[in-house]
Amino acid sequence: MVLEGQWGHQPGVAITVNSGSRISFSFAGEWVQLLFDTTGLTVAPHLWITLDDGEPTLYLVEDAVIDLSAPTGRHSVEVVVKDVNEHANRWNPPFESAVVFAGLVLDVNSRLRLSGRPGGPRLEFYGDSITQGVRAIGPEIESEGADGAVSYAYLTARAFGATSYQVGFGRQGIVRPGNGEVPSGLESFGWNFAGSPAERVEAPDVVVVNLGVNDETLTPEQYAEYVGRVRTAYPSTTVVALTPFNGKHADVIGSAVKSLDDENVVLIDSTGWITEDDCTDTVHPSVAGHAKIADHLVPALEAGTSLRRRA
Repeated sequence: MVLEGQWGHQPGVAITVNSGSRISFSFAGEWVQLLFDTTGLTVAPHLWITLDDGEPTLYLVEDAVIDLSAPTGRHSVEVVVKDVNEHANRWNPPFESAVVFAGLVLDVNSRLRLSGRPGGPRLEFYGDSITQGVRAIGPEIESEGADGAVSYAYLTARAFGATSYQVGFGRQGIVRPGNGEVPSGLESFGWNFAGSPAERVEAPDVVVVNLGVNDETLTPEQYAEYVGRVRTAYPSTTVVALTPFNGKHADVIGSAVKSLDDENVVLIDSTGWITEDDCTDTVHPSVAGHAKIADHLVPALEAGTSLRRRA
């Protein structure tokens, strides 16, 4: 079994509060149950679950058990966190919304198939509601309109065949707190959620930062401080400063990158990649808008980093 994304671990469970996180596994048999701890949750997270080569099916984690069945044989399962509601408390335990995965149950004739560590590069994205996928599939402000699996971050990671940590919090900025009791980017970096340090087996190849649009004011020193925290965590990783798509604070971010004088900090100016017509509400990109961003970002990352698209 492989957990991809930012997961915190507590006895008997793995917890993510981030849309775009994934669980993948294979089994031989015909029946498996996915177990979740829903204690105290008031807003059910949304999942996409894909069995073999079928179409993704939407599940709301309202109950502790999700049953999956198939003809006897070998099967692959992919679970993608479509959305963890941005407005419910998802930072300070006990959570109002979170995916709390408690394991699998297989019938007596089924067997879990072991899988190795995923290959390919490792990517981390840190952003706001756009990175989260808020209002990507519609103008609804709750999870019905959100989908982390169509976010530019998710699409970009898939294009590179990368293991991805997609961390997006609605309303968050470098210095502005996010919705759902999430602190500012400066305070939240390095944490899965309150009390749970983000621990990595190895450093990512590239970190993409797309924060700033929600900050009413932002100084080069504040942005540089954030990048400095990323650099402290990952001394040799390439850090990409991706400006907000509407161009806000682009000059400030450019000045911050210049002041750092770090050849492994790359500035990518995304101004003009999308317009209001590519959004569901003039601000949040639509499915097509996210695809348009990814179409720009993938070659920009190839030009500025070691990343290369998988063949």
